[in-house]
Amino acid sequence: MFISPMLLQKVEEPFDSSDWFFEPKMDGHRLIVSFINGHVKMYTRHNNEVTRQYPELFNVPVPDGVDVVLDGEVAVVNDDGTNDFEGVIQRLKITKAMKIRDAFKTMPVQLFVFDILFLNGKSLMHLPLAERKEILHKILTPNQYYKLTMFIEGKGKALFELIQQKNLEGIVCKKKNSRYVSRRSDTWLKVINYSYAIVSICAYSRRQFGWLAEHNGKPVGVIELAIPADVRKSFYKVAQQLINGQDKHYVYVKPLIKVQVRFRNWTSNGMLRSPEFVKFIV
Repeated sequence: MFISPMLLQKVEEPFDSSDWFFEPKMDGHRLIVSFINGHVKMYTRHNNEVTRQYPELFNVPVPDGVDVVLDGEVAVVNDDGTNDFEGVIQRLKITKAMKIRDAFKTMPVQLFVFDILFLNGKSLMHLPLAERKEILHKILTPNQYYKLTMFIEGKGKALFELIQQKNLEGIVCKKKNSRYVSRRSDTWLKVINYSYAIVSICAYSRRQFGWLAEHNGKPVGVIELAIPADVRKSFYKVAQQLINGQDKHYVYVKPLIKVQVRFRNWTSNGMLRSPEFVKFIV
């Protein structure tokens, strides 16, 4: 049974409010788990069934005879408590049975459950979040692979500071009285713990918008996000004077234009993950 998940709106700053719960944001992918009549099905947020990819999640730790639909984030957790986003995406893409068995042993996932949507055939989506969490914590018994997402009341700023210290992805802010709706909502918010870097622009895309960035002389990714029209115009005005070559994909420029970017993290092969333009460095 698939339920289209409730999605988060992004805000820039953490806040405190007694009307809100605050949770750590796990760096994985969304997973809807349907456990009905003893049969488990797992779905991504886009309704792709991925049950076979995660054998460690086959046994849902609820009482015998209980049917549930759960919402959570599946992640690979490193020994230091950080999340391996590349690892969980690798697990998601493995579809051959033998490789799944090997990955289960070498790169196990955990599901961090934060909501319960159905219980014994009845929808709970109309209930306030506080009531749904109370039911969830009574029904689900955490184990090695199923975890209850921790949350605190009121103190979003303190949680975000802790997230920054531990180099985790960010926080999720949820209004206590929020009903579950299958769309993006301003009662569920996210604050991302960005990293920052200064990079040089060494090329721009010929076919679609994008600036190729380099760091210490090495290409590190394409900046496509958060660049206003006036900033693009200023860039191209200067870049035309710095052109030193081109191919079918890029126009190359001398790497004299420096910008600050914010991004999720450095990938294992030294690339920026989801870089966004912040400002020119002059």
